[in-house]
Amino acid sequence: MRSPISLAQYLADTLSGASNAESLAALLLSVANTSLRLAALVSQGSLSDMTGKLSSQNVQGETQMQLDLIANQLFIQDLTASGLVAGLVSEEMDNPLEITAGAPFLVAFDPLDGSSNIAVNVTIGSIFSVLNAPHDHAPSEVDYLQAGKQQLAAAYVLYGPSTMFVLTVGKGTCGFTLDRQLGEYVLTHAHMRIPETCAEFAINASNVQHWEAPIQRYVEDCQAGEAGPRGRAFNMRWVASLVADIHRILIRGGVYLYPKDNKRPTKAGRLRLLYEVNPMGMLIEQAGGKASTGRKSLLEVAPSEIHQRLPMIAGSQQEVALIERYYQNFDTGSSHAQGSPLFAKRSLFHKNSH
Repeated sequence: MRSPISLAQYLADTLSGASNAESLAALLLSVANTSLRLAALVSQGSLSDMTGKLSSQNVQGETQMQLDLIANQLFIQDLTASGLVAGLVSEEMDNPLEITAGAPFLVAFDPLDGSSNIAVNVTIGSIFSVLNAPHDHAPSEVDYLQAGKQQLAAAYVLYGPSTMFVLTVGKGTCGFTLDRQLGEYVLTHAHMRIPETCAEFAINASNVQHWEAPIQRYVEDCQAGEAGPRGRAFNMRWVASLVADIHRILIRGGVYLYPKDNKRPTKAGRLRLLYEVNPMGMLIEQAGGKASTGRKSLLEVAPSEIHQRLPMIAGSQQEVALIERYYQNFDTGSSHAQGSPLFAKRSLFHKNSH
């Protein structure tokens, strides 16, 4: 039997010869090691007395959980101790934090995604994006405003029945599972690939009345089943944890939708671009999938502020491309034209098409 490949060994092999290879590997191992400490806290659940809500809110206006702040502080402490991070942006902080002058990297992260699930013992996670830091000055807010395609690495940690570290350094997406006996992550999901087609989608259906018309029609067509225009049955899933929903898609396919809606018309979307959308988009695309706003590639979007929000549609290649056609047809006015191929009764499809 072959010996398991550790995260450290994978990074040494995969980054060999790359610029800043040793430093990037050390940074990612630091994040992974911190996640082991957080996984131990998460696994205690109510025993740790850390599952309650606080009266404070983060910059997003969301009520913070005690474990949100603990997770944020753990990662800040260890990223600071690494000496590899010039500055960081976190969901739990209003402004960027300058750390080590002259260090090679910037980190944007969500320390505890899906924290509303903590009290009911449902899967949560942590999300990270690694960017180049400026060489000649201390980082300011503008230095973080890099498009997703400029990321050096992206990762999430999933705290579920098993703890997993899912990573890309731009050479595919791989999953590592925590071996609690060894106390380290080992490679269990090499070269993850998302099927091009799917029969499953993840969306928060409680917002249906607020969705834009292309999403309403797409979901209607999927829900119509075998007798509808898609000609097959679809399953709908929603965990209310971005990490959990994206992980399911990486494992078995599907499409994740968190579109812009009219419930909050002043906001372009719900998810944060720098530390949710970009890293997840990179992981999806490195696994052969596609990530989009519905109207353009997510990884091409030039950020305008550190807590900027965007819609996110990501997953199986063909399904995301199809949803973009729904948007294109709507935006070009075809939805109002007689005989529209999209918004007419039978949509983009004939009854038995696949």
